[in-house]
Amino acid sequence: ALIGAVNIIQNKADVNGLDAAARAGAGNFDYRMVELMLNAPLGDTAALRFATRMKSRDGYVENRLGGEDYNGVETLAFRALAAFEPTPALRIDLIGNYQTDDASGVSFKSRAYSPQDPTTGAVLGGRDPWEGAALTPGTNIDGGRSLGVDREVYGLTGLVRLDLDDALTLTSTSAWRRFDTVEVYDPDGVSLPLLTGVADTEGEQWSQEFRLNWDNGGVLSGFVGAGYFSEEGSQRTPIEVDERVALAQFAGLLDGAPGVALTSHLPLAAYGSPALLDPILAGFGLPAPVIPGIRNNLKPGHIEIATSGSELESFDLFGDLTWKPTDRLEFAAGVRYTRDEKTTDFSTAVLNGRSILGGLLGLQQVQAQIAALIAQGTPAAFAQAAALGAFANGLVVQLATPGAANAPASAAFPLFGLTFQPTVGNGSVISRDLEDEGLTWRVTGRYAVSEDASLYATYARGRRPKVLAPRAPSSPFGAPNFTEVDAEEVDSYEVGAKTVLMDGTLRLDGAVYFYEYQNFQTTVQIGTQFVTTNAGEAEAYGFEGQGFWSLSDDFDLFGVYGYNHSRFKAGLFDGNRFRLSPDHRASVGLIWRLPVAGGRFEVQPTYTWQSQVFFDDNNDRTDLQTTNFVPDAAVDEVQDSYGLLNLRIRYAPDGGHWGVELFGDNLLDEEYVKDAGNTGDSLGLPTFIAGEPRMYGVNVSLRY
Repeated sequence: ALIGAVNIIQNKADVNGLDAAARAGAGNFDYRMVELMLNAPLGDTAALRFATRMKSRDGYVENRLGGEDYNGVETLAFRALAAFEPTPALRIDLIGNYQTDDASGVSFKSRAYSPQDPTTGAVLGGRDPWEGAALTPGTNIDGGRSLGVDREVYGLTGLVRLDLDDALTLTSTSAWRRFDTVEVYDPDGVSLPLLTGVADTEGEQWSQEFRLNWDNGGVLSGFVGAGYFSEEGSQRTPIEVDERVALAQFAGLLDGAPGVALTSHLPLAAYGSPALLDPILAGFGLPAPVIPGIRNNLKPGHIEIATSGSELESFDLFGDLTWKPTDRLEFAAGVRYTRDEKTTDFSTAVLNGRSILGGLLGLQQVQAQIAALIAQGTPAAFAQAAALGAFANGLVVQLATPGAANAPASAAFPLFGLTFQPTVGNGSVISRDLEDEGLTWRVTGRYAVSEDASLYATYARGRRPKVLAPRAPSSPFGAPNFTEVDAEEVDSYEVGAKTVLMDGTLRLDGAVYFYEYQNFQTTVQIGTQFVTTNAGEAEAYGFEGQGFWSLSDDFDLFGVYGYNHSRFKAGLFDGNRFRLSPDHRASVGLIWRLPVAGGRFEVQPTYTWQSQVFFDDNNDRTDLQTTNFVPDAAVDEVQDSYGLLNLRIRYAPDGGHWGVELFGDNLLDEEYVKDAGNTGDSLGLPTFIAGEPRMYGVNVSLRY
């Protein structure tokens, strides 16, 4: 996979002997970690294994308003395993996993505004992402929640391997998994409660796969199989907006401006004052008598919610055949058929009455329509303009009437949302079905030039299924828009070589690749929603190489370099780079072993470097962000090239069952950003998340 893939194989219970291990660590930022493992045979045919990890670390971005610092870690995980092996031909494994995370809030920080005390307006620090932040501490949504993540994940896996004979093996993999996550975050990155969000996500998954493997040691081998996957998931994303602060941001006056008789960093109380709000409201062309009423109706906490859900059933059949005509030459080909049946649900609603600010923005749209009709100069256009003018005048009066937020909805006074509009009935669920099927395949070839060198080539067709992308209505009580996004397809080609030289002391691997995409699926931001879309054609090509040189028994050198040219070739993002895809990436390091009396030290420094990356496929182009609530005019959501120096120093005694490791990550304390843009981008307030600073500590391990 272009952005990397990880294959995790969990350790299984071992029937062959007792095994136990423990590991503990401590470091800066109050880092603490404990790992325990115990493997115990139960007779000759069964075993139990238990493992746990407890890990915590304070946040590394200071919370200038008090409370937990941002980007902390608080994880507790357990794994219980059982194995049953009554005969050499049958093995059964059961695996249970449980993990809970209770992390502090993420430091979504704005670079446009300084952190400040929301009560006094006092500036509390600088604007760089790695400096302290002062974010809105919580929300009134769901009874009140503090910033942070509360996540629970658990699941069961069953593995069965049955050797039918010397050549045939049947395997079964059964799995169940459930997750529940609630994250409260400050998506605008400023100290005032402009926008606070909650992502409440849950899901349940079932899967079953059967595979029949055949290998008799001859020229042919292969496997066939079938799989089933089922998933039910839902997501609630309520948001809370202070309409007074949002109005100031829409007008470009969030921190005050010339002509506003207030300081440049305003306390929250100032955003309800006539001195700040009345000039802004006058800019809407409102009559002076209605301005006080509208100002007083602006809500300090407008809440609206989008809810989505999906049910998916997926079936697939697959097979693969390998042919080895000679000891040096082999070919393989495989194919997979997949069918998906999916139902997607979507709804939006306002939870505490209409948005007064949303009504003002709707008024602006009506005024623009009136101007366009008058410009046409026809009697029919004048008549339509007059009708819209009457609607606009009535809307202004109703927005200024006390209690306007909770007045009954009508054609003359719609139930306006702000960041999106409610579905019919203020929250009715709309559903759509989608069926999709497709084939993927691969062909590979390998030739062993000698015992120490081989060449290989692969061609594969990959596929990402069709997507139903829901989008909120454009007007109150309108119909949501479900867009069917075509399946993404990629043809990948790779040619590589592997060799061992200098009596096995030097190992070299290298490969060149080319990926050609059709219907590249990506996301675009519409208001505060992220919607999947078809970005058209794209391609990526490059080179990856790595080397490992053992200069002596005590000294090894290694290095990796990758060149990756990934670009969109058509559509909205034509010419842009893929997100999080540097053109260049490299890593170098060494392992130096130092024998001493009674044991051995091992020193392992590594240095990783990457070139510039963007965090969004739009590459922060200003021409692609003109439809935001507040257009983003700064090209700053990019991380320039940077490198990180890490170090491990280990000591292990001769024949001992313990060891000590000193570790240091980012020893040069490089300042960098690991994410940028996010929800605040639609408000002209992109947020930035700082990467980890210098971290160090010690780990002690025991093994029995």
